[in-house]
Amino acid sequence: MAEVKIARTETPNYGVVPFLGPDMFRTNLLGMNPFTLMRRFGDELDRVFGTAAETAAWRPAIEVKREKGKLFVHAELPGIAKENVKVAITGDLLEIEGERKGETEEKRNGYMFSERNYGKFYRSIVLPEGTNAEKAVAEFANGVLEITVPVPEVNPAKTEIPVLAATEKTEVKH
Repeated sequence: MAEVKIARTETPNYGVVPFLGPDMFRTNLLGMNPFTLMRRFGDELDRVFGTAAETAAWRPAIEVKREKGKLFVHAELPGIAKENVKVAITGDLLEIEGERKGETEEKRNGYMFSERNYGKFYRSIVLPEGTNAEKAVAEFANGVLEITVPVPEVNPAKTEIPVLAATEKTEVKH
């Protein structure tokens, strides 16, 4: 696999929207600039309900898995050259961006068929606190980007919750 260089930047990243879900709530929302929080929320609503710009954008499939002290990111980027892929860590975000450019032209039996395929994409993934960005590695081969980032092990306390049948429901007094 060819290596993709990961650059670490320290500039603030206002307006970058992580996926609204557990990762967003792992960040310190109370310490966040309220304008940044409002922008993130607005951008997330636009993404969920679809704006004209968002629906026209190309969003490659990305899988994120955390295992054995590492965060593994698998991105499918068919038709993109390694030179058109950029990976960076800015603050607590892993950023993946790129551009695909493609043209096909075929002439047969007096007919001509041509197709153009262009599109830029940008994805960001919130990294857990204590991530070792200097040891992150990105490899790209055959349209697949694999990123490995060392992250601290987390062993949260586990509490079993009994599952009751509907007839066993107990009333909770407030």
